[in-house]
Amino acid sequence: MPQAVPLILVPGLLCDAALWQHQIKHLKNLADCQIADTTTHDRLDAMVRHILTNAPSQFALAGLSMGGYVALEIMRQAPERVIKLGLMDTSARPDTPEQRERRQLLLAMSRTGQFKGVTPRLLPLLIHPDRMADKDLTDSIMAMTERVGHTAFQNQQSATLNRIDSRPFLKDIRVPTLVLGGCQDAITPVEVMREMAEGIPGAHLELLDDCGHLAPMEKPESVNRAMETWLGL
Repeated sequence: MPQAVPLILVPGLLCDAALWQHQIKHLKNLADCQIADTTTHDRLDAMVRHILTNAPSQFALAGLSMGGYVALEIMRQAPERVIKLGLMDTSARPDTPEQRERRQLLLAMSRTGQFKGVTPRLLPLLIHPDRMADKDLTDSIMAMTERVGHTAFQNQQSATLNRIDSRPFLKDIRVPTLVLGGCQDAITPVEVMREMAEGIPGAHLELLDDCGHLAPMEKPESVNRAMETWLGL
């Protein structure tokens, strides 16, 4: 049996290992999965230095949403260490003014003790409308965000607010790259993901029908298959 590839999985905002639970189980014979810690630093460059300090010398890398911003920063800081890149429900663009305003509002709510109100506000943006009645899924998401907590949320939002425009750097990516996302992602529109895929030489774009922003949890089988193919490249 071939040796498992070291695979660093970078969660999105308010996400932890539960985001990737299906992939960790399905890919166990192909990948030695490690969940990156994005909870303790409030700048992307500091998050990346922390991840790289604890990472193998070379590894495959996949990130969702904010995890994708982190992955793109890793590609700038240490491209020689990444052998494959997965970007899921994420963007190479900086925030729009509207997105910045929304982040700042949620940060303000968190700082005034209203952290429990953050997730109900976000939930309709995170999953396909048809899944809002899926109690197993929504309970899993709510529990995950509570585990991550308000201090990590503040760090993550601050880091995300200060990220740069990654589009000029996409052309420099030279590893097998999977760009994947939900067709009904309310946070990262399809055209944004397509733009990113078109900017990376040889990238493969996979869009999932009837899927929102949390593809690994909403469509685990489809994500598993796509990642299995990607790891085999």
